[in-house]
Amino acid sequence: MTFDISTWTLDQKASLLSGRDFWSTRAIAERGVPSLVMTDGPHGIRRQDGDSDHLGINDSLPSTCFPPAVAVGSSWDPALAAAVGEAVGREGRAFGVSVVLGPGVNIKRSPLCGRNFEYYSEDPLVSGVLGAAHVTGLQDAGPGASVKHFAANNQETDRMRVSADVDERTLREIYLPAFERVVTEARPATVMCAYNKVNGVYASRNPWLLTDVLRRDWGFTGAVVSDWGAVSDRVESVRAGMDLEMPGSDGTTDREVAAAVREGRLDEDLVDESVRRVLALTALRPEAGEEFDVDAHHRLAREVAADSIVLLKNDGALPLRPTSTVAVIGGFARTPRFQGGGSSHINPTRTDRALEEIRALATDRGIRVLDAEGFSLAADVSPEQAESLRSAAVAVAGAADVAIVFAGLGDREESEGFDRSGLHLPDAQIDLIRAVSETSARTVVVLSNGGVVSLEGWHDDVDAIVEAFLLGQAGGGAIADILFGVVNPSGHLAETIPLRLEDTPSWLNFPGEQGHVRYGEGVFVGYRYYTTAGVPVRYPFGHGLSYTSFDTGGLQVTETGADSARAVVTVTNTGAVAGKHVVQVYVSTDAGPVRRPLRELRAFAKVRLEPGESRAVAVNLDRRAFAYWDIELGRWVVPSGAYTVQVCADASTVLAEQALALTGDEIVRELTMDSTVGDWFGHPVVGPALMAGMAAGMTPEQAEQSEKSADDLRMVESMPMRQFLVFVNGAIPPEALDQLMELSRTAAA
Repeated sequence: MTFDISTWTLDQKASLLSGRDFWSTRAIAERGVPSLVMTDGPHGIRRQDGDSDHLGINDSLPSTCFPPAVAVGSSWDPALAAAVGEAVGREGRAFGVSVVLGPGVNIKRSPLCGRNFEYYSEDPLVSGVLGAAHVTGLQDAGPGASVKHFAANNQETDRMRVSADVDERTLREIYLPAFERVVTEARPATVMCAYNKVNGVYASRNPWLLTDVLRRDWGFTGAVVSDWGAVSDRVESVRAGMDLEMPGSDGTTDREVAAAVREGRLDEDLVDESVRRVLALTALRPEAGEEFDVDAHHRLAREVAADSIVLLKNDGALPLRPTSTVAVIGGFARTPRFQGGGSSHINPTRTDRALEEIRALATDRGIRVLDAEGFSLAADVSPEQAESLRSAAVAVAGAADVAIVFAGLGDREESEGFDRSGLHLPDAQIDLIRAVSETSARTVVVLSNGGVVSLEGWHDDVDAIVEAFLLGQAGGGAIADILFGVVNPSGHLAETIPLRLEDTPSWLNFPGEQGHVRYGEGVFVGYRYYTTAGVPVRYPFGHGLSYTSFDTGGLQVTETGADSARAVVTVTNTGAVAGKHVVQVYVSTDAGPVRRPLRELRAFAKVRLEPGESRAVAVNLDRRAFAYWDIELGRWVVPSGAYTVQVCADASTVLAEQALALTGDEIVRELTMDSTVGDWFGHPVVGPALMAGMAAGMTPEQAEQSEKSADDLRMVESMPMRQFLVFVNGAIPPEALDQLMELSRTAAA
């Protein structure tokens, strides 16, 4: 359907730029414009048919709760991410939803962020690839996506107004690339702007962010939607490129927009552009009567969950063998925590409980299962009650061959709306793990948490650690599948597990103060910092164990251009069971004028191999794999120089590497009087001319002295040329400098 808005009144047009109510857009019946439903995602449909809210407080219609992004990120599998997106899209159509809010592709800057469960990774490549796959799958099924939260939304503390103060190189290399990939590859229907400010300007009215970067640099043609309640100045947000304010304001801000146009403070063409982008969303309106297969979606949720689980440690305790008795301990085994708290909270169609699923698989194998609560999930537990629960659990553990302790974080410890205060599990759970490990012959810990937790104080006392994160409604069955070896674990960490909170790169600056949070670590986020600074961690980014083994070798890297390459590596399953393996390809270099991380993930692929099977895995390394953002030139630059392509088991462990020399970009910079002496003398065109000109005016004695004092140039090489001239007593005439600056402009053109 197309609309001719040339005959519309200003008030009609302005009315489309804010919602009708909490979840729907405004209709204009006389113009044939329907109302559209938007609802929370991204790992399920939170369709409310009663009282509406944005915090997950009121009930919603039952839908499949798929694994949240924290789990899908650990799968490193874009095919699974796409499958989740497609299934969510089908359910959205069935519920009459036109736009599903999500996915979230913000970077996990700090492990304390209360919303980390809704984001994929600390690395922009993982976040971008999986986010783009999710959006593609979702939109192939019909509804539009709303990739969020644009941008630099990396904390919950003061989230409605804090200014994320970030330099442009860090934004371009870390915090924007995931959005860029989703926008340029998956073409989402909408982008949701964040609550926070970016460098002092609210994201909802930030023209650099919404127009210069999103539309001009990346070519985004869809609508920009506000986060719910994120608009602080409706007129300025229209001018900046923000199209649809949600939720509705009962017409208040519509009248502000119309008044600004009538008073000449706002160009009506900008209003028209926003109206056209909002009207384009009407193509996403679903047909009535669509359905989805509840059972099939539950099975998919279980498959995705199992492939997302990370086996952190295994000293032979897993998979469970046909033993006589297994003890299942911990409140999360009976009352699973499978999703985060807040706006993305889904009302599941059903819920798998790990204790029940373990019993089902154990019965088939003739294994006896004991269970104990171990600790209470309630807040008001007395010390006496805690001790009683722990003692009963220890007794059960002592009667079993293997004790499985389910531990983790509840909604009190992490949720949208607030950040965590520390990394440790609750004290009662740590005490339980220690007590059980002292008694049980073998102890396995299964973790349920939206953000990484510290393993210190009990890590060395247990035999196996299963990081399950939050796995959605089928997580209990997926955990049982992993424990019994029905599914071979193939998840890998998409974020680092540090030894101490104080080791994290953002520790000194998170969550900021007095309305500002300074991103002082720059591009050294997550593993980029730990590997470069040599800071030890408990488990590095990319780590994950398997029940089989893989050999990686035969790396071959070939140049495919002056600034690109192709890497091929052979992977062999050298174990006894089938399994999936993640090939991680990093690039290491110190080429260029900026400090760069020791290595950066530039490509990855997940492959499934039967025992003894080998496969060649090829990945392309395009220009961006070798580039940095040059703040002086305002563009991506690939410096000429040496690079090393590394295939790694994780961010800390190199399996194979090959050196590569790239021609890169020929960078000739324009010189000014504010350029340094080093810039002038080091310029490839001007430098030799400058030296020749100075030598021509020297006596033999001066030339000899100049050669002897060449090293003294280092003392002044950082001095701007205009200040340097004071010290050379006219040795370089101003007209000569003008000619040389013109020469540099010509060379740079």
